Amino acid sequence: MLAIEGVWTRYGAVEALRDVSIEVGQREIVTLVGANGAGKSTLLMTICGAPQAQKGRVLFEGRDITRMPTHEIMRLGLAQVPEGRRVFPRMSVMENLLMGAQVAGHDPKPLLDQVFALFPRLEERQAQRGGTLSGGEQQMLAIGRAMMSKPRLLLLDEPSLGLAPLIVRQIFAAIRDLNEKEGLTVLLVEQNANQALRLAHRGYVLVNGRITLRGSGQELLAMPEVRDAYLGGGH
Repeated sequence: MLAIEGVWTRYGAVEALRDVSIEVGQREIVTLVGANGAGKSTLLMTICGAPQAQKGRVLFEGRDITRMPTHEIMRLGLAQVPEGRRVFPRMSVMENLLMGAQVAGHDPKPLLDQVFALFPRLEERQAQRGGTLSGGEQQMLAIGRAMMSKPRLLLLDEPSLGLAPLIVRQIFAAIRDLNEKEGLTVLLVEQNANQALRLAHRGYVLVNGRITLRGSGQELLAMPEVRDAYLGGGH
């Protein structure tokens, strides 16, 4: 579904991504793990066209989207849940969700039913302002809003960041449900390597803008260099 081929991305003089190649197959959960500053968020932003890759190609369902503007890329069936959630704080939960459907022009009713089945808390809080929700509820809302655009590929940037362990388990369970029950393809960027690789069909490790390791989630979890770097030090 998604192929990133030899991508280099710069921020000014800084090479944030260097010759990165990854693949995400249909109905897969693929996890990209790495330390803070490794280039994980830059990779998701490059897929979405801001910034654009200097070299290499980004293909979505076989179509070259490397030079397309962001708004056109998102209409093809991608949705991103950005780091830090970025819900609209003054808008209600319902208004936030409807914004997601409006962007893609879909009928919101069946999509709302799906989101509320996945996150019953959002149905309970639908009249509440987004900015007054807890961190975990805001993360649910950010994922729900992305689902309202009916994506075929969901890009998730650090969904566990700053959340209590119980809430993290709920968020990861929801991601697994979306993949298994709805057939949604997911590219997940995470520092929480333990949880993320257990969830993943396949994974990649990004270090200083380069892919250094790849394999199934279980294979990566078993590698000493992954355990030492990401599982032993609080990651």
